[in-house]
Amino acid sequence: MGAMGEERGAQAARARARAVLRVRGRAWAVALLPAAVAVVLLAGGAAGRLAGPAWDAARWAVSGAAAVVLLGAAAVGAVVARARPALTPTVEIAESSAPDLYGMVRDLAARLTVPAPSAIALTPDCDSWLEDRTHRAHRLPGRGPHAAPDAAPVLVIGSPFLWWMRVGELRAVLAPVVAGTGPSAHPDIAAARRFVRGLDAAVALPGRPGLGAVRRLGARPVAAVARTLLRAVGEHAAEMERGVAAAASERARAVDYGLRIVAQEQVGLAYAGWDRLLTRVALPAWRMGRWPSRLDAGVVSALTELSRRDRLAEGFASRLGERPACDLLEEPGLVDEATSLLAARIFHGGPAEPGPGWAPVDWQRYPEEVVDRKWRTEAARLHRVLDRLGARTGPQGPTLTRVLEHFSTAEDGERVAAALVAELSREERAPGRAAPDGAPGSGTGPLVPTAAFEPAAGPLPPAGTPPHGSAPHGSAPYGSAPYGSAPSGSAPSSAAAPGTDSSGTAPSRTPPSGAAPAGPPVRGVDDLPLLPLQPPRSGRELLADHVLAAVCCAAVDTAGAAPGLDWLDGPVLLVGGDGAGDAGGRRRADVGPPVLALIEDADPEPLRDWLTSVGARPEKPVRLV
Repeated sequence: MGAMGEERGAQAARARARAVLRVRGRAWAVALLPAAVAVVLLAGGAAGRLAGPAWDAARWAVSGAAAVVLLGAAAVGAVVARARPALTPTVEIAESSAPDLYGMVRDLAARLTVPAPSAIALTPDCDSWLEDRTHRAHRLPGRGPHAAPDAAPVLVIGSPFLWWMRVGELRAVLAPVVAGTGPSAHPDIAAARRFVRGLDAAVALPGRPGLGAVRRLGARPVAAVARTLLRAVGEHAAEMERGVAAAASERARAVDYGLRIVAQEQVGLAYAGWDRLLTRVALPAWRMGRWPSRLDAGVVSALTELSRRDRLAEGFASRLGERPACDLLEEPGLVDEATSLLAARIFHGGPAEPGPGWAPVDWQRYPEEVVDRKWRTEAARLHRVLDRLGARTGPQGPTLTRVLEHFSTAEDGERVAAALVAELSREERAPGRAAPDGAPGSGTGPLVPTAAFEPAAGPLPPAGTPPHGSAPHGSAPYGSAPYGSAPSGSAPSSAAAPGTDSSGTAPSRTPPSGAAPAGPPVRGVDDLPLLPLQPPRSGRELLADHVLAAVCCAAVDTAGAAPGLDWLDGPVLLVGGDGAGDAGGRRRADVGPPVLALIEDADPEPLRDWLTSVGARPEKPVRLV
């Protein structure tokens, strides 16, 4: 039954590919039709059969039209053939840096009796696919077999898969993807895909940055023709890809099929954790000019916490006893750092290289360098805005009492919110400054992944949600406790993530040299637009965040509270520890409603009661940035 299903899928894919090629042939036939009529008229005139002034005029008119149509068709064909298709932003993985991973993929291809992928790349997304990079603009001369025009597709793997999944789970999940290299090698399917990618690139050509005015003007009619052809082949191309996927899925049933069913549960769980880690943990750091350098290792902590909270961790301890997929990399720390920086570039527009205003941060330093700095920066901005609006200043300096009195007596929340938005805009435009809180980074250029997702800040989807996944750093022995197994709401514990040392950084498997080893190369992030994780915050949301930051600063400075990191909710306030910086406090997540009561209802009493319950003194000045 599996062989029959595979054959049906392959036949359907080939039939649809030929339909795509027939559309291309018909387009050329339409373009050649005026030339054919002109040839007939010219031949008739030469034979003396189509003589007379009317036939002469027809010959001149049709020949001129044929020349124009042929020139236009040649221009469209050249643009479609030469236009650079979109390239997914990825971190290239050389075979020398992951021989075990390449060996596993080649063994998988041999078991499936399909060509092995020409190369492997990682992307900060929870999905895996094959990507054709044989276009001349994407070839890497002298970089091995994938530089050839007829090379097999590149296997793109979501980096969270490597840190969350075990080796067996990763192999089972990749089996249907690798099996797709078989249908991809068929000449008709390959030609149809090249044609569709060329049309897609031609449609996007007028909007490409850096295109001159003359070239952009000429590209618009070409894009219009390409858009018409793309609509004509759209249904056939979609059905062709479905047929390829069906054939690959049937072929992959012979390899780890039972394990694949179990692994799909981990894919859904990984998507949930990666989504929350980016939007709640990484995004606040990016806004403060810091980028977490171990996002993939952090996703293990997020997923562990998610499993504990939602009781999804049945068999979790036994999974950690198996070999993690990231152990297939020689330098998991370097790869994690490269994909973490790439994620910041894609989803926040951060610079391509670290610098004074764009520094990496490890998880142990996150509460101090991100959470505390975020609160104090926002509190300072709020007080600057109140100064501009003429709010009364106490003799002791910036205090929370000033904020309470202003919002309980002056009904100008909208005016303060608008002033905060204006202040953020001024900070964003200030030369030589890192991106302010709430503003995208200054990045080197627009960026976007081809198969990007749009995480939401709402409730987590249940396990089993479609694609996206992850797995922990390699460690010895396998199954050591993942980083972040501390109680919920606490700062990261001193236990290191698998494959990391006590500082939260991954050790190198090669002896250290005088210079730090260079990370893997990154491709596909030059001419793509930014893909923000969340829409810009409204003025009201900014106001609530800034008042909350002022409250947290007061609690830290006067009540011995401490900033903390929750792997699923991001920055949190810890109350009840032994002092500032203590990670043993209890998380207080109940400050939100009192803050909203203050700014929306001008009622300070709920917030005063909350401050009394934690021992904070609003009349004392707070330290600002």
